[in-house]
Amino acid sequence: MSEAIQEWLADRIPEEWGAEGLEVVVDQDEILVVVVLQPEAGDPAEAELAGKAERDGTGPQGLTGIRLFREVTRDERIGLARAAEQTFGRKVSWGARSGDVVVVFTSTSVPVMTRLRLPERRVLDTLIDAGVARSRSDALAWCVRLVGDNEKEWIAELRAAFAAVEVARAGGPRSRRSRAGGAQPG
Repeated sequence: MSEAIQEWLADRIPEEWGAEGLEVVVDQDEILVVVVLQPEAGDPAEAELAGKAERDGTGPQGLTGIRLFREVTRDERIGLARAAEQTFGRKVSWGARSGDVVVVFTSTSVPVMTRLRLPERRVLDTLIDAGVARSRSDALAWCVRLVGDNEKEWIAELRAAFAAVEVARAGGPRSRRSRAGGAQPG
């Protein structure tokens, strides 16, 4: 599904954005689109964006790189996001990359339902008391980021394993449910 989303977006990104590519991350709730920019001094794509900003009055003079891209492409990004949301049933968030710098302009915050016992809640409350987080939600997000940062290789192995399972599943027989238009077996 993420390949189809990436292709759909790549077909619709305007050439004048000067995008060198897209980084698309998809989950059940959100599509994050990071437009890869390669602006350099005198880059025609950046000059085109700057000229558009001046003509349209869409951005302050003197903006460059990611900030300029964000200001000048806002209306087009909103239109693309609406179309993608309708097509794929997920919220769309945007960002841009220029070299090693990545700025995410928007992001969807999704509530996650979980049941925690007292020891886990005490960990979250300790993070709040220590000023690391403002709420249990913030504390839980901090914990998830910590695991993600410290277990990158393991998480990557898990993702690769799940990708292999999806390939195998797609190559297997269709279930009776999918053939019968949703009817439950016998």
